[in-house]
Amino acid sequence: MEYMTTASTGAPRWLTDEEQHTWRAYLHATTLLEDHLDRQLQRDAGMPHTYYGLLVQLSQAPRRRMRMTELARNAKITRSRLSHAIARLERNGWVRREDCPSDKRGQNAVLTDDGHAMLSRSAPGHVEAVRQAMFDRLTPEQVKSLGEIMKALATGLEPEGVNADLPWLR
Repeated sequence: MEYMTTASTGAPRWLTDEEQHTWRAYLHATTLLEDHLDRQLQRDAGMPHTYYGLLVQLSQAPRRRMRMTELARNAKITRSRLSHAIARLERNGWVRREDCPSDKRGQNAVLTDDGHAMLSRSAPGHVEAVRQAMFDRLTPEQVKSLGEIMKALATGLEPEGVNADLPWLR
């Protein structure tokens, strides 16, 4: 693995004490937030947060269907992990797979009426969990700043081109 170094000395660019504090606070908070949302969704809907996110994406897609490769890319998960998730969602009757009419090798994931109903039932509790865990703790200015910060991070990390070596693009 290559490490960023300063041009003049070739030494690693270690984090300052403040950067280290911020980095660790970020890791701690995001781990706690993801755990909080997972526990709420497992308790109220019998599914992890990742699966809920897949249902949301399908609910917002035209005709509640999406190519599996696009769904994996949007969810930032491998095709293998997506296939496992979709299989579980199929067993619950919330999603079904269909062959893609434009590409005989491809498949679409389709949100069923039962899946849409489950999403409708679980969304209010999930939104409340998000609100309590995050937005109720921040001022409007902090919400705006956090949004800007997350957008800057995502923009800087978003892969360029279709040949980027990322698991969800393989």
